[in-house]
Amino acid sequence: MPHRVLLVEDEVGIRLSLADRLRVAGYEVETAEDGESALRLALEGGFDAIVLDLILPKMDGLKLCEELRSKGIDTAVLMLTVKSDLEDRVRGFVAGADDYMAKTTDIIELLARLRAVLRRTSPLTRLGGPPAEVKAVHEFGDVRVNFSDASVWRGSERIELSRKEYDLLRYFLTHPLKTLARGLLLKEIWRFDPSRPTRTVDVHVVGLRKKLENDPTHPRWFRTVRGKGYEFVPE
Repeated sequence: MPHRVLLVEDEVGIRLSLADRLRVAGYEVETAEDGESALRLALEGGFDAIVLDLILPKMDGLKLCEELRSKGIDTAVLMLTVKSDLEDRVRGFVAGADDYMAKTTDIIELLARLRAVLRRTSPLTRLGGPPAEVKAVHEFGDVRVNFSDASVWRGSERIELSRKEYDLLRYFLTHPLKTLARGLLLKEIWRFDPSRPTRTVDVHVVGLRKKLENDPTHPRWFRTVRGKGYEFVPE
């Protein structure tokens, strides 16, 4: 499933060009032209990385990055700038950026750096994925999940999940019969501050139930543990 990227750039020509190149490279891209709108989108969650211009109207890239980190959001940030001084790069890293590069850098290097920060910061990488001894293919009921190609099948039908639905499903499958608190799931998968009030986890669990349960209103696999969170119960 494609990584979802938020591209923040105020120069319309650069924004359109970079967005097109990222989409051609297989990314799902959403754009913002100023810091305030980018902050609003980032706070909604669901992004795997943010490609962020340093100089922006309304809120610059450094301030935006600081705001995200202060709210417990550690989505990967690749900061772009025309500045190349060591002091500016250090300020970017201090603000919470994961990488920092010049806007004039070739698109091939940008894509390589983006892949690198995604590998380092993706939830599945940080969680270590399933232990080596855990099988790559999981089956429950008529559902078959293959970790090797991120495919999910229900009978003969391939089920399309969003990136976060898949991440949540994978976490459930690698932690069977364990009560998983909403705060834990919010932190590990969405990388949000678990103290933030949000229904994100509940909405995505409902999505999994609708796509994978025979009766979503009486779930067999993805059960609610009242007052605590959720639990995946395999056969």
